[in-house]
Amino acid sequence: MRSRVRLGPFERPGASVASRTSPTQRTLAELRHRGYLAQVVEHWVPGARVRRDLFGFIDVLAVRAHEVLGVQACAGASVAARVAKITEHENLGQVREAGIRIMVWGWRKSAAGRWVLREVDLS
Repeated sequence: MRSRVRLGPFERPGASVASRTSPTQRTLAELRHRGYLAQVVEHWVPGARVRRDLFGFIDVLAVRAHEVLGVQACAGASVAARVAKITEHENLGQVREAGIRIMVWGWRKSAAGRWVLREVDLS
């Protein structure tokens, strides 16, 4: 498991977004900035009143040349819980075998008020 921290997409010159933007929306913006074609793949199940992730743990699916990336987007404080959820999930092995790269992206605000992204690679 590898982890790294970097500035989020809204800290770049000319970028702006409301502070209430969800981790999923920040993730979409960052992926698109990196050149991915990205789409939210979690969906709301009205009858059950729950959100359902693709394969049980992917919020955003992104593709670019020779790469498929599944991202679980969350608040920075939730990264450890999401990593545990994914590593224990019954579908993890099949998703890895399919060649899908799996990451947890946690977003937090720095002391300076900037969004900071922590990336944990679970591939």
